Amino acid sequence: MNWISNVVRPKIRSFLRREVPENLWIKCPETGQLVFYKDVEANQFVIPSSNYHMRISASLRLKSLFDNGEFEEVAVPEVPLDPLRFRDERRYADRLKDARTKTGMPDAVKIGVGRLEGLTVTAAVQDFEFMGGSLGMAAGEAVVTGLETALKRLTPFIMFIASGGARMQEGILSLMQLPRTTVAVQMLREAKKPYIVVLTNPTTGGVTASYGMLGDVHIAEPGALIGFAGPRVIGQTIREKLPEGFQRAEYLARHGMVDMVVHRHHLRATLAELCRLLTKAPAQGGSAQAQLPVPAHA
Repeated sequence: MNWISNVVRPKIRSFLRREVPENLWIKCPETGQLVFYKDVEANQFVIPSSNYHMRISASLRLKSLFDNGEFEEVAVPEVPLDPLRFRDERRYADRLKDARTKTGMPDAVKIGVGRLEGLTVTAAVQDFEFMGGSLGMAAGEAVVTGLETALKRLTPFIMFIASGGARMQEGILSLMQLPRTTVAVQMLREAKKPYIVVLTNPTTGGVTASYGMLGDVHIAEPGALIGFAGPRVIGQTIREKLPEGFQRAEYLARHGMVDMVVHRHHLRATLAELCRLLTKAPAQGGSAQAQLPVPAHA
């Protein structure tokens, strides 16, 4: 017999069954420690005790980048919703609908133009919550649009990447986004405008084989997994034990694949300084330029 439902008076029963918000606590993926959500939120979604960098939404990432959290969102041209009429366990169209409801985004990439310490920049963010940040026609179109916007407005372009790779539900149409984005990067380079890549956890698959590794500067967040195939697949293929920390940001910085590993608390200032240096723009307010963090492999 359930004593709460059968014995306790209704008013007391409702008190005992008070609902606790689902996001009141966050469990650190690294240590398993439960941390108060508000503390993590106030710390830019970095776990205070372990320094583990949680994923953050595209909107929050753009707000945290631009001055006063203000930016102009850039519209992305529409693409066919389900060009191959793909279906596995579920219809691809249904998966897209669920992802849009969950994230409030039309697809995995969001673009914004705003001021970064007074300097106008264009930025795009790949949101892992949208089908693993997978690269399909819409995401590819968004990346190309972001690069073209930076070219049109003659601004630096900052790309925040988090992706599991190409979107299998779109087949060859997804893979076609690799050369398309590569051409757009080259157009920005020919215009001599900076392209800065921020690699977040995880950055894998086809994205790493295209615009993810074509930046003028590559920055990684601490602990980010970065590579084409995952470490388990590589280990099984070569049948050898992989080095400690293989494919993590710090390991790749030591071996020259990324330029620096930057804590999220210092990321905005680092990006602003890089944009000023690469565009030869004066420091905001004419003050002395801040010193960039020392690369992890220095």
